[in-house]
Amino acid sequence: IKAVASALKVIPEMNRTWGDDSILQYKLVDISIAVATDDALFTPVIRSACQKSISEISSEMKDFIYKAKNNKLTPDDYSGGAFSISNLGMYNVHEFSAIINPPQSGILAIGEIFEEFKIVNDKVLPNKMINLVLSVDHRVADGAKAAIFLDKVKYFLENPIGMLV
Repeated sequence: IKAVASALKVIPEMNRTWGDDSILQYKLVDISIAVATDDALFTPVIRSACQKSISEISSEMKDFIYKAKNNKLTPDDYSGGAFSISNLGMYNVHEFSAIINPPQSGILAIGEIFEEFKIVNDKVLPNKMINLVLSVDHRVADGAKAAIFLDKVKYFLENPIGMLV
């Protein structure tokens, strides 16, 4: 969540929503996170995620998950957000495509972490990998900006210190 928030801050063209006939730009980064329960799928919003620490985001997500599973989410908890994240990695899903939540600009689908091997200095070493699939509303952001955004997400995941400055 923090990596996506950091990337949205750097690529503001992805931190938008589609209005009836215009694009709305946001300064703060509000991200909807898909949370599944036995009864429904909810998307509570981490508000101002770009200004929160990783531990604050984690604590807020734990609270949202508890509320969702106990039917205690309020409409204010899951309204808004310019972008969404859906993670099915915990279900051993390797890769999937997620559907954009209108009027949001896009959604990032996150698969499971898996291991591949690579050769470094003639040695075979394990390498942790993850598939990220980005769906974007092209009325809001074009494919080139979406590609740059996804590259920034990758950068922040591989260089977490960049999220702290």
